[in-house]
Amino acid sequence: MNMIAASSSIVSCNSSLPPLKPNSHLPKSSISLPKSPISIHNDSNHSCELIKISPLTLKPAKLRRRSSLNAQSQQDPPIVSASPDGNETGGGGSGGEEERDWTTSFLLFAFWAGLMYYVFFLAPNQTPVTDVYFLKKLLNLKGDDGYEMNQVLVALWYIMGLWPLIYSMLLIPTARSLKSKITVWPFVVLSCFGGAYALIPYFVLWRPPAPTVAESELRRWPLNFLESKITAGVMLSAGVAIMAYAVSSGGDVWKEFFQYFRGSKFIHIMSIDFALLSTFAPFWIYNDMTARKWDGKGSWLLPLSLVPFLGPSLYLLLRPLLSVARETTSDKAL
Repeated sequence: MNMIAASSSIVSCNSSLPPLKPNSHLPKSSISLPKSPISIHNDSNHSCELIKISPLTLKPAKLRRRSSLNAQSQQDPPIVSASPDGNETGGGGSGGEEERDWTTSFLLFAFWAGLMYYVFFLAPNQTPVTDVYFLKKLLNLKGDDGYEMNQVLVALWYIMGLWPLIYSMLLIPTARSLKSKITVWPFVVLSCFGGAYALIPYFVLWRPPAPTVAESELRRWPLNFLESKITAGVMLSAGVAIMAYAVSSGGDVWKEFFQYFRGSKFIHIMSIDFALLSTFAPFWIYNDMTARKWDGKGSWLLPLSLVPFLGPSLYLLLRPLLSVARETTSDKAL
């Protein structure tokens, strides 16, 4: 019907043709559409409201609408999907849309269970009284009784006190679980007392990706402290001083420490804890680096992250802030 109306309008603008009768009914087969757009010029003697009419303009429009069902136009907005908590995540990438492969989690849980069995039942425990004495001395619960503590043991004790801060700066900003109800901060708090033994259960339950961090959240505690370059710089300086203190001790001090390791349960499990934290750190550094879109420029830091404590501390000092990484990503998208 639109075609007939358009054709009648065209004819009415030409004075040389008689107007069509309103009640006339033409068969559909008698109407032949032109193959090119019809252009009617406006003469001064004959006024016409419709200057250019092309019956074929309706057909390409239908084709465009039909093709839009199969392919997205370049001018259309990007496809986004809503996350369970209301955040929008862009299509592609890991994004946490794929099902979790629980094989790794099961193996990690089996490793943790075997580790805890070793700690409680198989670790050497030949000097329990000495262990209690060492712990009181390190906590400053014993006065100056003239006994000089082993330098390597003192250095290990203080470096273990800094490891929870390292993992807080790696896990809380970029390793929270978007799809899991398990929060990370209780495990980080427990790591102040249990080290890697308290963190591994979170590694088992962790489900990426991390939720989006708002700009206002970056200015509040604890992210403003964990993202601070001052925090990272002080921690790196303290780590260098502690490591230098341990390395500067003589060979006899190291031999004494190894004897403690073979007989003292306290020193034995603390040394294993230090090794575990050093082993897991490169993975979480890579996760943090990827979340900040810095895995290209900062990839040279991955080999250095294998250096116990100092490598992760150096990365935390050099990594870009989350706000800067977000702005850089937005500029590239534009």
